[in-house]
Amino acid sequence: MIEMQDVSFGYRAGSELLSGMTLSLQPGMFHFLTGPSGSGKTTLLRLCYADLLPNTGRLSVFGQDVVGLSRDGIAMLRRRVGVVHQDTQFLDHLPVAENVALPLSVSGQVVDMAAMRDLLGWVQLAQHARALPPSLSGGERQRAALARAVILSPDVVLADEPTGNLDWDMSMRLMQLLIELNKTGKTVLVATHDLNLIRAVKAQVSARVLRIAGGTLQLAGADL
Repeated sequence: MIEMQDVSFGYRAGSELLSGMTLSLQPGMFHFLTGPSGSGKTTLLRLCYADLLPNTGRLSVFGQDVVGLSRDGIAMLRRRVGVVHQDTQFLDHLPVAENVALPLSVSGQVVDMAAMRDLLGWVQLAQHARALPPSLSGGERQRAALARAVILSPDVVLADEPTGNLDWDMSMRLMQLLIELNKTGKTVLVATHDLNLIRAVKAQVSARVLRIAGGTLQLAGADL
């Protein structure tokens, strides 16, 4: 689904943040990406949905080499990838339901209100449909961000430190939703530095753990 072969990336010429990355996200699998702060986890996720392009190497998304794709071609690929951003990126003047529906609006699709109610009910936010984002708690904002990420029924869901500002109970509540998505056949990749969270999820679902260390990607040991 998403494959990298010897991919390197740096924000400045002559300085590589990621080097020699080889990655294959398997369909229907749950993946974790871990590593210290500043190691390049967010950068790797941005490569996965072609928000960034590699300096060297090959990046393939759904069988298409993204280097050389037109802007429209990349936009079409991105519709198949749902992203939960670390900072949620809501429009604070729009109600929660309208924020969640934005991917539909941008792609010119009609919002099915019954489906919207079901989606907000799934993330336990039906009662907040008309609320503005600033009124939500941290956990509610992250669940709303997850609803927005999956409204186009993507094949892959990427989540960038989705529990970074949540307590343990709220973190596990969000992870349960991601586990549910994975059990429907979605490929999930979660970037996190929380090893206890990874272990808790691995007790419930088979998950592959990848670690960035020194700019390279490694498969974590059995202890994770």
